[in-house]
Parts: sequence; C-alpha cells; structure tokens
Amino acid sequence: MPASLIRSRALLTHPIDRARWNEIADGALVQEDGVITEIGSFADLSRKHPSLPVIGSGNDVVVPGFVNGHHHVGLTPVQLGSPDMPLELWFVTRMVSRNLHFYLDTLYSAFEMIGSGVTTVQHLHGWLPGRLAQVDAGADEIIRAYEDIGMRVSYSFAVRDQNRLVYQKDEDFVASLPPELRGPMQRWYDRFQLSLDDYLGLFESLYGRHHDKRRVKIQLAPANLHWCSDAALGRLCDASKKFGVPLHMHLVETAYQKEYARRRGGGTAVEYIDKFGLLGPQMTLGHGVWLNESDIDRVAETGTCVCHNCSSNFRLRSGLAALNAFEAKGINIAIGMDEAGINDDRDMLQEMRLVLRAHRVPGMGDDEVPSSAQVLRMATSGGAKTTPFAGAIGALRVGRAADLVMLDWHQVSYPYLDQEMPLLDAVIQRAKTTGVSSVMCDGEVIYADGKFTRIDRDSALKALHDDLQRAFSDDEVERRHLSRALLPHVKAFYADYFDEAQHQPFYKPSSRV
Repeated sequence: MPASLIRSRALLTHPIDRARWNEIADGALVQEDGVITEIGSFADLSRKHPSLPVIGSGNDVVVPGFVNGHHHVGLTPVQLGSPDMPLELWFVTRMVSRNLHFYLDTLYSAFEMIGSGVTTVQHLHGWLPGRLAQVDAGADEIIRAYEDIGMRVSYSFAVRDQNRLVYQKDEDFVASLPPELRGPMQRWYDRFQLSLDDYLGLFESLYGRHHDKRRVKIQLAPANLHWCSDAALGRLCDASKKFGVPLHMHLVETAYQKEYARRRGGGTAVEYIDKFGLLGPQMTLGHGVWLNESDIDRVAETGTCVCHNCSSNFRLRSGLAALNAFEAKGINIAIGMDEAGINDDRDMLQEMRLVLRAHRVPGMGDDEVPSSAQVLRMATSGGAKTTPFAGAIGALRVGRAADLVMLDWHQVSYPYLDQEMPLLDAVIQRAKTTGVSSVMCDGEVIYADGKFTRIDRDSALKALHDDLQRAFSDDEVERRHLSRALLPHVKAFYADYFDEAQHQPFYKPSSRV
C-alpha cells in the first residue's frame, strides 16, 4: 500500500494491564506497504514526512483493528428461519437454511463486521454438502469474498466425522426414528460426503493456494469432541504440528456436551483431548462454558486459548462462561460473535460492551470483574493470538500490520462527557457503529464515511436479496419438513440424558463467573 500518515485525537496502541493502556494524545503513525514504521505525535511525524498523505482529521480515537475470533455464516439463523433454542435443538432447526450463494452471503456479514471495526475474522466453516471438489469450490468463494472486501481471514473447514446431529452414532439415530423419517434423515446425512482423508486433503489444498497470502491464512478446526472420532483428533493434531498452524475447537458449550465427554471417556472433554496432545498455545477452545476448575487450571498450565462467545451463550441457553476465572488464571481470551450477536448482527463494539457487563459479579473488588482494558485486549491481541496472524496484528506497534479503527470522538462525547472520564472507558462504553469513521487493513482504507472502498454494499445486498427470491428447491422443502418432524424425537433423545449419572443440566452461578 502507498505510504500514509494516520492522524488521531488519541492513539490507543495497546493495553498494558487491566488498569492501564498506552495512549498518545494527538498521536499519529506512519505506515508503509501495510506495515507501521513510526509512531509518535502528529506534530513531529508531519514535520518529518511533509509529503505523506494524511488520513484522519485529528478528531478520531485510533485503536487496533478488532478480531472476531469465532464466526460462521453470513445471513443469520433467524433470517433463515431458525429461532434461538437450546443448542442441541437448534441444530435441528438449522436444517431449514436455504442453499446460499456463498460469496454474497459472506459479504453480508463482512459488511457488518468491518462497519463495527473488525479487520480480521476467524471463519469456521462447516456443513457444506457435496464431494471434495464441491466443498473446495465453496471454500474458495468464501475466501474470495473476504479478499475482495479487503479484510483478513483465517479460514478453516470444521471436521465432523461422526454424531452429526445428536450425540449418538448417525446410523443408530436413523434406526431410532419412525420408518417415515428414516429415509429423509439418511438423505440429510448423505448430503455430506467428505471422508476424513478428504477433510485433510481439503486443508492441504486450501493451505497450498492461500496460506502465503498477506490477508488470508488457513488453519484447522476439529469441530467438537462429539463430532470428531479419535482418528480425527489424532490426525488433526499431527497436521497442526506438520504445517505449524493453530486449531480452533468448540468444546463444552453446553452441559449436554459435558455429559457426552463423561460418557465417552469417563472424565472431562479437556482431559480427553489432552490425551491427543491437542492442548497448548496452538489450540483455541470455543465457548468453554462448562469447564470445571481442574479444566481451567490445565488450560492455563498448557497455554491453551479460549474464545468467549457471550451473545451466543446467552441466545442458545448454553450458560455463562467463567470469564473472570479465566482471566485470573492468565488464560488468553478472544472475543467471538459466533453466528450473530445479541441484536442479531455482527457489532463488535456492542459485543465488547456485553462482555464488559455480563460478568459483573456482586462485590467490591475491582479486580474481580472485566475492565475496559481487558476487553480491548480480548478484542485485539487476544483474538490475534488465536489465529496464524499472531504477532503481526492486534496492537499498533512499529513492525506490526497497519490494521486499525478510527472512532469519531464527537459521537463518543457529544453532547457532554466529563473531562476526567478515562478515554478508553468512554470509548468501550459509548462508541457505536455510527461513529466508525474509517477502517484500515494492511495499510489500506477499506471503509470510510459509511462507504466500503472496494465493493458497493447496496449492489451486493440487492444481488443477495434477488438470489433468495427463487423458489424453494425440492431439497430445501424436504429439509424444512424434516426439521419440524425431527424436533420431538431430538427432545426425547435428550430428555433423560442426565439420568445415568444424576447430573442436572443447570448452571449454578458463583462469584468466579
């Protein structure tokens, strides 16, 4: 990218600890070819580089670009006819999703993410039907959308080689159904045709085509313990070491998943995957709502990361993750918006406020609840560490990528803000998407003054709208009928899931939450 000088009212380069951050009043930075080469005051840098184009009026607070550490789809489940339900039932309602145009669908959520300051996304893809060539082509379409709009993506295709609907073998679940549902259920399973060899082949193919790009990386995703056989866990661990890429794995999102792990291995899910060498800084656990104290200790000991998906946990009745305990143990935390945030969109500014507020347990100790600096860290360097971009993004430092967000101070402070209110507290608690004045990725302005610089948003959304006006296909109609018919059978499957061990699927909150 051509060199430029980015000007700010205040430059927030990075959090230092839970109570401090590095703030440069009237700060500025110089970027050359997408890399930050100098940081200082605007007065000094503008004198030193009088010919550089200046980006920013001096009325913006500039922060590192945000990382959405856990993302799946474009149009939200609600938009596609799947209401919020307990996770295990919600899987059934997701059958109703339309056959989507992957490129346009991905652009839809990318518009929302960038508009809230997200410059990097961890895209966890799954449930793409077809054989290897078809899945490979679909993955390319998703990556192309991110490339065209200009943001960074760490892409992985989630591996699922067993128990693809309920926590039971596919063939056993089909056999448990009434005769009239067995055919449609088997046809649904048959849509997904990748073998374990295919999953690894897909990763290697995508890695070879994309991993050396500046804004695209490929990593691995064992989808969840119940979805992965022992063979899958072992081979994914080996592939991670061979290619030097991180992994991202949903784990103990719900109490039912905790019970599944007990039935499968006689212990916890963390203990189970630890046997395969999967814990460590290269692994991120998505959700982790039902980690117990010994799990948390082991996660901390091994340097394993956790991605906190606060909105999703609330919406799907999964529980409240023990974020304060994670922080107390020094676990690296990312923030993810999952399928969609609390307002059914991808607003990272709002998600950060939710994380800040959801864990405010009763008491007087300031260090027992998240601070603004901690939340900023989670949304920036914390998320960066869960991706292959770790070390290149997540902070505004010399030698790091010029990924940043410019937030209009007038929007934050108008009509009044007490002068003693710490600037970061004001930004985290008051900044809105309407105040995102510019977003830069790799030194390129990809969003400014409400407009995307590479793609026309209105035209892309119109194309997505028009594409979905087509009639439902026979496959889509059958899946909608199947979803409705299956729901009582899936409810029945889980009705006595805890009886065996007299465990109860209720979250018991404590001061450690």
